[in-house]
Amino acid sequence: MKDRHLSRPEDRALLRHLHHVVAKELPRSRPKTAAILSLKLLVYGSALILAYSGILFATSAPLLIAAYIGFGISAVLLGFNFAHDFSHNTVFRSKTANSAGFIFLYTILGAHAEAWRHRHVHSHHYAPNVHGHDSDLAITNLIRVEPESPLRPFHRFQHWYAPLAYTSYSLYWVFIKDFVIYFSDDEAPYRKHPGFHGSFWLQKLSYIMTTLLIPLAFSPLSWVIVMTGFLAMHLLQSLFLLFTFFITHHVEATAYFQPDAEGRIPGSWLENQVRSSNDFYPFSAAANFLYGGFNNHIAHHLFPHVHHVHYPELSRILYRELAAAGLKANSTGYFSGIRSHLQHLRNCGRERQSDSAEDS
Repeated sequence: MKDRHLSRPEDRALLRHLHHVVAKELPRSRPKTAAILSLKLLVYGSALILAYSGILFATSAPLLIAAYIGFGISAVLLGFNFAHDFSHNTVFRSKTANSAGFIFLYTILGAHAEAWRHRHVHSHHYAPNVHGHDSDLAITNLIRVEPESPLRPFHRFQHWYAPLAYTSYSLYWVFIKDFVIYFSDDEAPYRKHPGFHGSFWLQKLSYIMTTLLIPLAFSPLSWVIVMTGFLAMHLLQSLFLLFTFFITHHVEATAYFQPDAEGRIPGSWLENQVRSSNDFYPFSAAANFLYGGFNNHIAHHLFPHVHHVHYPELSRILYRELAAAGLKANSTGYFSGIRSHLQHLRNCGRERQSDSAEDS
């Protein structure tokens, strides 16, 4: 793909400088990384297995519903801490091993692995928050996050109804979005991979069998309670997923670069990555252990080939060097990030359309 970003010599020089400084100052130990990942796998994997046991053997409705919710949150935490790095080939030396781990974890989440990985790596990472380039901006018209997108009357209230709309996200992704992409995205290169179609249906059937059909068959409780637990899992899983996703790119301080008619982006690649991303608790080892580097989004976008366990120290280096170059890194807390996201929705729901949006 030909880069459509603005070519700015000083930013190219800064990017080279960042790579030089990081290579010199960032300590990276494979044994330490392996030890941390083993601990994460033990904690989140054990939580997942314990929760699933509760789904099958709980003898009361509250316990079964709590087990379903625990299973959904544990699956998301495994995704945060392993699947994202698998998609960027930073866990194992072998791409095949990384791909296998990625597909397995996305099967637990019920999502189609290959379609998401292609969009994430080749679209979102190329030009985050840029209309026509970042596929993550292709969300429902109910929510307006781009300042230059069409403004509807109901957007005035979106900061109120957005959290309710967000609760349906994982159900929509698992049972609608993936199927729409599967049947319509005919030109996607991943469709040419051997076993693509079999993999898609195997992942979907495995998820439905594991999270719904087996519990319905083996739980001593009624199907109504099992379905209630399944829906409760998706409700809270969706809120956790979307708020975490959205505060990494859609808060008050993040930038949206509007491309021209030829698709040229009015900012350099470095500027695009930094100004469109938002961190939360970027130097915290505890946040890194929980969110798997999603809280270090600037570091991830600039150095996706570096494993997330190194992000707190990497962020310290980046914040220092970016500040010295006059480029401010966006950072919030988690809950202040949610407030900022909702305020961003409020702002987007009230501002006037630009001339270009009105003319479209």
